[in-house]
Amino acid sequence: MAHLIFWILFLHLKMDVGHAWVASNFLMTGPKAYLTYAKSVQVGTQNGIEECKHQFAWDRWNCPDSETHPRGLRRATRETSFVHAISAAGVMYTLTRNCSLGDLENCGCDVSNNGKTGGRGWLWGGCSDNLDFGEKISKQYVDAQETGQDSRAAVNLHNNAAGRQAVKATTKRICRCHGMSESCSLQTCWTQLSDFREIGNYLKIKYSQAQKLDTDKRRVRAGNSADSRGAIVDAFGGVAQTELIYLEDSPDYCRRNASVGLHGTEGRECLQHGAGLTQWERRSCRRLCHECGLRVEERRTEVVSSCNCKFHWCCKVNCEDCSQVIVKHVCAKREAGDGYAVWRRYRGPK
Repeated sequence: MAHLIFWILFLHLKMDVGHAWVASNFLMTGPKAYLTYAKSVQVGTQNGIEECKHQFAWDRWNCPDSETHPRGLRRATRETSFVHAISAAGVMYTLTRNCSLGDLENCGCDVSNNGKTGGRGWLWGGCSDNLDFGEKISKQYVDAQETGQDSRAAVNLHNNAAGRQAVKATTKRICRCHGMSESCSLQTCWTQLSDFREIGNYLKIKYSQAQKLDTDKRRVRAGNSADSRGAIVDAFGGVAQTELIYLEDSPDYCRRNASVGLHGTEGRECLQHGAGLTQWERRSCRRLCHECGLRVEERRTEVVSSCNCKFHWCCKVNCEDCSQVIVKHVCAKREAGDGYAVWRRYRGPK
């Protein structure tokens, strides 16, 4: 998916002669081989999708990949809202980080507040991550892809902004003590990006709280008309910019549907045993298999690897072959008369 978006952005920028200053950042100039904005966008988008896969590893829907992404995001569902938010967050995060590290030309730390009093006993100082830069450039790249005027484009733009808000909402203040023997009578503080995992956790909560817009279907059906845009504006009233929104109910993620890029849960791995499992992980077999009308199948694989290696002077290493049995549990079709209808009754969109 990242490669697809990269080339779309590249072609878009080549055609837009009014943004030559952005296109110039594709070139390596000066004594330092600076990263390009487009490269940061590519990496940030991929980081967002990888985080999405982590967050939904044990859910029936487990995020798009490069092959299914265009088809899987045609509907403005709750899941689509998360993909847009985490992708936009990934782009902003990467641009911001690369800027602060000095890897982007004409960009560096945010020192606009340095020397100002931030609170009792501390001053702004140090190298704050340049959130304004990351937000501005990521918005120009990511939001430029939403060229439509219909409800889906408006929802996507809102969720893009919610992803960028998540980056800002999870930043933390880092401080260094000053004074005699570092008595901390005064502190110098700066803002720093959180680990991207924290942003993913934040947006996963927003996903569970996502709001479905109650739009007038008759007006929205008008497509790109002014009447449709009026319905969109009315529906957005009262929705905070930090919240995720969607238009359509989720499809049945239990079943495979190649036409919309859904793989279904047959063949998916689930967890039955293991130390330190979360409650969500412990229930993964029930959620992915049983509630989707499938059974849990145990699969054993013997893996042979080198072990007990010894170094002999000079110069030889002798190793033994050790085998280990790897046990996995996957969802498989039920046998005839195996209670399929009973389990399917409890299936939901999770």
